[in-house]
Amino acid sequence: MLIVVAATAIWAGGIVYGALIILTMCGLASELAGLFGLSIRSWRGALYLGWALCAGIVAYAGRWGQLVAFPMSAFVFGPALWCGNAIVVAAGAALLWLRLGVDTGVWSVVFVIALVVASDSSAYLVGRLVGGPKLAPSISPGKTRSGAVGGLLGAMLAGVVVAWFSEKTGDLPLPVMLERTAGWAALLGVVAQAGDLIESAVKRRRGVKDSGKLLPGHGGLLDRFDALLAVAPLAALLSLMAQSGAGFWTVGAGDILTALMRLMGR
Repeated sequence: MLIVVAATAIWAGGIVYGALIILTMCGLASELAGLFGLSIRSWRGALYLGWALCAGIVAYAGRWGQLVAFPMSAFVFGPALWCGNAIVVAAGAALLWLRLGVDTGVWSVVFVIALVVASDSSAYLVGRLVGGPKLAPSISPGKTRSGAVGGLLGAMLAGVVVAWFSEKTGDLPLPVMLERTAGWAALLGVVAQAGDLIESAVKRRRGVKDSGKLLPGHGGLLDRFDALLAVAPLAALLSLMAQSGAGFWTVGAGDILTALMRLMGR
């Protein structure tokens, strides 16, 4: 059911997609508050939840420059919740931008989600089948090094497949497109696994198994979207450097240099 709702919202775009992302941001903020002992029934908890809601609305309205105020001003909640707020706002704004702010919208979001799902699924399957040394036993005892490699390869394969079907490759020759896509997919795959490990470390430090109970049988939203929270901002950053009509996976060294020179006013 959740997959159908998400797929419909991604395809529809507009207010349907915006509402889904904003609601998810609020759910993530709620779980973060609970994880660090802040009840959303208190005035501070309600304010923390409202922070995510307002940030989502501002991002949906396209007021990107004003978003900086939200994570900056959230320091009043303390370091841990401030950091959580910054991550939720950055990821939510990134997902809104990828679908509503660029002309490769649907494919950009599909690329990110397919990569994250493939990375997670491949890591689990390869880890179970191959086994071997643990990746980070003190953080997540179930993860193996073989699983990490499998997740990386799965992310690369998913990225290349989505890029191929999207046809959002600009005027790049096929070998160059495949090389760049595989490279960025590999980097995003590493980031996805890092996001997963960071969330596991936070849960272990807080002494909890699941981040929340918003998804019965699946743990919390943070458990499902930890990798996506890490990947989305980087994908959005890459999209700012992509050529018109091309996916962020086609960005090359020349595009990055051009973006840096533009940033420096040259």
